[in-house]
Amino acid sequence: MLDNTQIERIEPTTVNSAKVRQPMYAARRKIFPKRASGSFRRFKWIVMAITLGIYYLTPWLRWDRGPFAPDQAVLLDVANRRFYFFFIEIWPQEFYYVAGLLVMAGVGLFLITSTVGRAWCGYTCPQTVWVDLFLVVERAIEGDRNARIKLDAGPWTTRKLVLRASKHVIWLVIAVATGGAWIFYFADAPTLLGELFTGTAAPVAYITVAVLTATTYTFGGLMREQVCTYMCPWPRIQAAMLDESSLTVTYNDWRGEPRTRHAKKVLAAGHPVGDCVDCNACVAVCPMGIDIRDGQQLECITCALCIDACDGVMDKLGKARGLISYATLSDYNANMILATAGGASSVNPSLVRTDDGLFSDRVAHFHIRKIFRPRTYVYMAMWSLIGLGLLFSLLTRDRLEINVLHDRNPQFVTLSDGSIRNGYTVKLLNMIPEPRTIIVTLGGLPGAEMSIVGVDLPADRSFAVQVEPDRLKMLKVFVRLPADQIHGQAQTFTFRVEDKVSFESNEYTATFNSPEIAR
Repeated sequence: MLDNTQIERIEPTTVNSAKVRQPMYAARRKIFPKRASGSFRRFKWIVMAITLGIYYLTPWLRWDRGPFAPDQAVLLDVANRRFYFFFIEIWPQEFYYVAGLLVMAGVGLFLITSTVGRAWCGYTCPQTVWVDLFLVVERAIEGDRNARIKLDAGPWTTRKLVLRASKHVIWLVIAVATGGAWIFYFADAPTLLGELFTGTAAPVAYITVAVLTATTYTFGGLMREQVCTYMCPWPRIQAAMLDESSLTVTYNDWRGEPRTRHAKKVLAAGHPVGDCVDCNACVAVCPMGIDIRDGQQLECITCALCIDACDGVMDKLGKARGLISYATLSDYNANMILATAGGASSVNPSLVRTDDGLFSDRVAHFHIRKIFRPRTYVYMAMWSLIGLGLLFSLLTRDRLEINVLHDRNPQFVTLSDGSIRNGYTVKLLNMIPEPRTIIVTLGGLPGAEMSIVGVDLPADRSFAVQVEPDRLKMLKVFVRLPADQIHGQAQTFTFRVEDKVSFESNEYTATFNSPEIAR
C-alpha cells in the first residue's frame, strides 16, 4: 500500500472547463489525454470494436434474395428507390418506417439520457468512437501524454517530422476508409470498390469520399473535443432530460474534500482530510480537458475514464473505490447533507465514516432500482409501442398494390353503338423480388367489359397480367358500359388484383363517368 507522497503527481491544465474556457474564436489549446485503464476503458474498447466493425463490415455482408434482387444485406438502392435490410425491403412510399425508426432513436436517446446521462456521447457517438480511434494511432506513434507534450513543445526535428507525418498519413487512411465505407451502402460493395480503383465510378462517389474524408480527418483528428463543446447541440439539451435520479459521473466531494497532498501533516495538525490526494489523474485522462471535481459541466461526455483513473489511485492507497463514480443527484445531496452536518459546516469526511474508518450506514449508495421510476417507464412504454407498431405494420403490410388514375380529357367517349367508354391508367405494384401473374378483375358495374392496350385479347371482365419482380407495371385500360346499363349518374366499381399463388389481393374503387354528369 502506498502513501500519498508516493502517488504520481500530474500537473495538467483544464483547458476546457468553465473556469478557463477561452472566448469565442480563441485558438484551440491542445489536450493530451493520458492512457487510461480499467473497466470503463475496457468497455469503451469493446464498444469501439463493435461499432467500427458494424460500420466497416456491414456493406460486405450478403443476403440471398433470389435472382431478381441484389444480394447485399444492407443496401440503399437510390437508383431503383429501394432500401434493403436483410429480409426487409422498403419502398419510397413506405418511408414512414424510416421515420418511425428515427422517432424510436430519439425516444431511446431520451430514455438513455434520463437514466444514465450522456452514455450515448461517452460510448457510441461517432465523434467519440473516431476520436478514440485517432488517439490510439497518436499514442502508438508519439507515445503517451508526457511524450506527446514534449514532442509538441520541442523544435521541428527529423524525428518529429517523421512521427507527425506518419500519424497524419494513418489518420487520412482511416478517414478515406470511413468515406469509402459509407458509399458502399449505396451500391454493390465489391463492384463499386473495383470501379473506384479503376476510375470508372460515378463522380458523386469520389465527391462523397472526399467530403467524408475531410470531415472525419478534421473532426476526429484536429477538432476533437471542440465538436462536442461548440458544434453539438446535445450538451445544451441534455439538462432537460436529467433529473435527481439520473446517473451521471460525479466527484463525491463529500468524501474527497478537503483534498491535500500531505495528509499526514494535515491530520497531525488536527484538520479533516478527504480521500482526494489532488494527484490530477482524473484531469490527465479526460479527453475533454475538464476537471470533474469542478462539478457537472456541459463539456463532460460521461466517458467515465476519470473513474478508472481515480479508482487506480484509490487501489494504490488502499482506499475504497468510488471517489469519482456514477451517482444520482439525490444520493449526492443526501451524502452532502450528512458530510456537512445538515449544512452547518464545511465538508468533514469523518461525518460519513464510523470509528473503524468504514462508511456509515447512513451513506446513500446507488441501486439499480432507482433508475426505474415513472419517467423511465413512460419512455420505455413509448419506445416499445412505436417498435411494436412498426413491427406489426411490417408483418401485415401488402406486397401487392394497385393505383388507378382516371383520364381527365376526355372523361368519357360515346361509341357508335351508344355505349360509353372510360379510360384509366392502372398501376400494378409488385413489391417482392419475384415475377408474378396478377389477375385484374372488374368488380361491380354489371355488363361492363374492359380491354387493355397492347394485350391482343377480346374485351372481358378479367385479365392475367405478368408483372416483373420489384417493378411497377402501368396499363392503359378502357372500360366500356352498354347504353342500357347507364343510369344517368356517376357509378362506382372496383379494380381488383389478386395473386393466386400467394393469395394476396387488393382493390381500388374507381368512378365511371357518363354524359349526364359531364363537367
